[in-house]
Amino acid sequence: MVNVKRLFQVISYLQYPFMLVALGYMVYPYFAGFDTLWTSINNVLIFFGLAISFSTLQDTTKTQNNFSKKVWEDPRKGMLALMVISGSTLLFLALGMFGILFAKGGILKEVSFGVLMLGLSYIGLLKSAIEMHEHHRLEAGAAS
Repeated sequence: MVNVKRLFQVISYLQYPFMLVALGYMVYPYFAGFDTLWTSINNVLIFFGLAISFSTLQDTTKTQNNFSKKVWEDPRKGMLALMVISGSTLLFLALGMFGILFAKGGILKEVSFGVLMLGLSYIGLLKSAIEMHEHHRLEAGAAS
């Protein structure tokens, strides 16, 4: 039988091609001209949002590196990280919805869609961060 947790861990590596596509769109205006800037920014936001969505499929019972281990083991650092991610999520969702609802059209409405997409991916990131905080938090006296 297929280990579902392992399968999703493998699928989560699709985040890297999406990040490369986002990076490609970041540098695209330098080669194609800056009249493509806003369209490129919108594509960066969309593909980076997809990358974040795929990254949330990783196993939250394991840390990926020493930096994240230090953050999630310390209750205060972990709570600060959760607050930053929560605030970013709320900001992206609010800005995206505001732009979609009130922009008359054009590039502002398009970039608002990219910001909203990024905000939606941050919801999954927030859920994964909460799980990381729960799985890796050390007792208050044990954190260094």
